[in-house]
Amino acid sequence: MSAPAVPGPTASPARRVAWASMVGTSLESFDFYVFAYFSAFFIGPLFFSPLGGFGETLAAFSTIALAFVVRPIGAAIFGHMGDRLGRRATLLWTVAIMGVATGLIGLLPTYAQAGWVGAILLVLLRIVQGLSLGGEWGGSILLATEHSGRVKRAFYAAIPQLGSPVGSILSAVVFIVMTLVLPAEELAAWGWRIPFLLAVPLLAVSLYLRWSITETPVFEHVVAEGRRDRVPFLTMFAQRPTQIAVAIGAAFLGIGSYSLMNTYTINYGASQLGFAFQDLLVATTIGGLLQLVTIPLFGAWANRIGSAQVVAWGALGTLLIAFPMYFLLQFATFPILVGTMIVGGILPTMSWAALGGLMADLFPDHFRYSALSVSYAIAATIGGFVPLVTAALGEGTAYAWWHPGIVLAILSVVTLLASVAAARMARRGAAFDEASEVDASEPVAA
Repeated sequence: MSAPAVPGPTASPARRVAWASMVGTSLESFDFYVFAYFSAFFIGPLFFSPLGGFGETLAAFSTIALAFVVRPIGAAIFGHMGDRLGRRATLLWTVAIMGVATGLIGLLPTYAQAGWVGAILLVLLRIVQGLSLGGEWGGSILLATEHSGRVKRAFYAAIPQLGSPVGSILSAVVFIVMTLVLPAEELAAWGWRIPFLLAVPLLAVSLYLRWSITETPVFEHVVAEGRRDRVPFLTMFAQRPTQIAVAIGAAFLGIGSYSLMNTYTINYGASQLGFAFQDLLVATTIGGLLQLVTIPLFGAWANRIGSAQVVAWGALGTLLIAFPMYFLLQFATFPILVGTMIVGGILPTMSWAALGGLMADLFPDHFRYSALSVSYAIAATIGGFVPLVTAALGEGTAYAWWHPGIVLAILSVVTLLASVAAARMARRGAAFDEASEVDASEPVAA
């Protein structure tokens, strides 16, 4: 008796699936970045005011760090679901949880209204957001790549990566508009709730798009053959420990450079170099808009030369410009600032755009969701400490012009070495088991 045929891309076109993945990732990024933008200005005073000026700021930033710390736990939970229950069903859960948690933040009572109740609920919702984010990225990459054929897999792996700049741009625009339209006292009274409540209509769009697509042919093939692991999290460490280490290293630059450029460099530029905060925000938005063009282009390039090679070239280029870029930034002119954000954004974006393809090629299909999610979450957790480490290095060197360059160079070297290792694994055929792989460009029948 033959097994049921695995649906081909006619059931759910690869391009539509890739864009549905990107929209969901954009929502997750928007929700996460909105909190980051508003935390320093409103979250501390509204929810942690009894702690004093420094204490409330520290508490607000700690809620950001908390979401990063729990992210690997979410990766393990949703990675297990993705490898056992399916990619599509798991991604419906992750985007729904993130959207609802973000919307609820916009409804929380402040300290003035309910004492510490609001702060406790805020911490719980941040934990929920972090757990959700841990399962989003890996699933989005797989939803896109496992609906595509091998020939275009690297390109479709790049499309969900657009979610990060889209979410960043949307949150920055919301922040700019809100601060221009509403006086500070109204923002503090009620206006801060609006960006969080915007997650609700965005959630509806994301759920509709993801609900309208089918499960990936690759996962259906795994189910049909009875190859699902009982505990994928344990299997991946038993079978691919080296590849997990390589995947984590390959993600360092794409994730860490974003934390360095969009978090630390903004604060450093405002506090030490004398840039206006508005100019810094405009410069980062310009860099994000450029990513909307460069990410698909780098994905197309990865189709031609391989994902690992594109990651390597991005890391090498970033290594070469790390110190000259921060040297020029000392001249504190707006054109140099924009140029820094563009050049310092394009080269790491190379590594970011091709990262999903590199990781997808490293692991077999039956525990791929867990492996991608956990590897990425660990790298993201480490990347969350990049601004703190860079600030400590700046303080220790009296903010010498080269101190951010050291951090960027280290991130580049780690990613360069990891991507070279990933390329060698792929050439040796050790990246994943071809015998268990399905090409989604053709229906498969047993």
